[in-house]
Amino acid sequence: MKRLLLTTLVLFLGCSFWDTAAAAADGYLVAGSRDEVVAKAKKEGKLRVISSLDRRTLKPMMESFSKKHPFIDIRMQEIAGTDGYQRFLLELKAGTVKDFDTTEANSEFYIENAAHAMKFDILDMAQKGVIRINPKMVDPDYRNVVSVASTICSIAYNKTRLSEAALPAKWEDFLKPEFKGRKFIADVRPQCMAALMTGMGEEWVLKYARQIKEQDPVWVRGNQRAMSALASGELAIHQMTFYQSCVEAGRKDPTNSLQCKIIEPAPVYLRENHFILKSASHPYAALLFIEHMASPEGQKVIDEYEPIKSSIFGDGEVARVAKGKKVAVNDFRTFQNTPKWMAMVVEAYGFPRADK
Repeated sequence: MKRLLLTTLVLFLGCSFWDTAAAAADGYLVAGSRDEVVAKAKKEGKLRVISSLDRRTLKPMMESFSKKHPFIDIRMQEIAGTDGYQRFLLELKAGTVKDFDTTEANSEFYIENAAHAMKFDILDMAQKGVIRINPKMVDPDYRNVVSVASTICSIAYNKTRLSEAALPAKWEDFLKPEFKGRKFIADVRPQCMAALMTGMGEEWVLKYARQIKEQDPVWVRGNQRAMSALASGELAIHQMTFYQSCVEAGRKDPTNSLQCKIIEPAPVYLRENHFILKSASHPYAALLFIEHMASPEGQKVIDEYEPIKSSIFGDGEVARVAKGKKVAVNDFRTFQNTPKWMAMVVEAYGFPRADK
């Protein structure tokens, strides 16, 4: 009889009740109201953030946050590069990170970083409106990690070196004979190729990676070097790069030679996966900051200073570019596979090194 009553109650209240109960059983913390979050953040009065947003984005992001919450003294610090993430992770494991409240769970060390997240049930609070975040931006398994940005992958090319008619229309077109023999760039850090697995499957992508290797591309590490080579006409086309990097470099190209094209399915992967550190001294201020980055105002700052990097789950530039297109999103269902998938692609490539 008790079981029947409980089942009836759950059906009546809906799945959110069940999710909340499960989260509480797992030791997650849930703020009862928005007023409670704001009141506790006011009492904390400070916030220290370490972020992989571009350095030029930090100041406007802090300024926009301060307009909403002038009672919080915010400071942001940049973290960049695989080496930087590795060092920070080692410091987290050693328990020496004391000065920061929120940071990013980088895709290549996602699970290891998430293990150091304070157990706030941000998903439950987002679903109830306690925190104003689109629930799709929150990891449904970890519940305390929020993705506030994303990247679309595309091709990039120099229009003076390659006519529009000669451009690939699908990913397999890079396997044509005319692209063999150092005719295109391929990145040795295959984040985009890993994301493509969500749309094409592991077997297809690994076979494709081996075929790309046989085309003898110019191996490059990093978008800046690749975009410079394309803009100058040194090289003609990039097989798979960040659309945002291409667009940004194209806007700076005085010759307007550097162009970008999205091929479907367009790989998309999540960025800026923020969480609150277990050691945070100002966790409620951090909650408000993550909320702000996910808000229309925060998303606008990201798109303004890092074009086309907002969340695909929002209403910013990324969502507008992706609308109507077939995308392969490496989202929270598959995100944990990223390190494995990247390693598999690198192996299929034959462990290449970037050309000097």
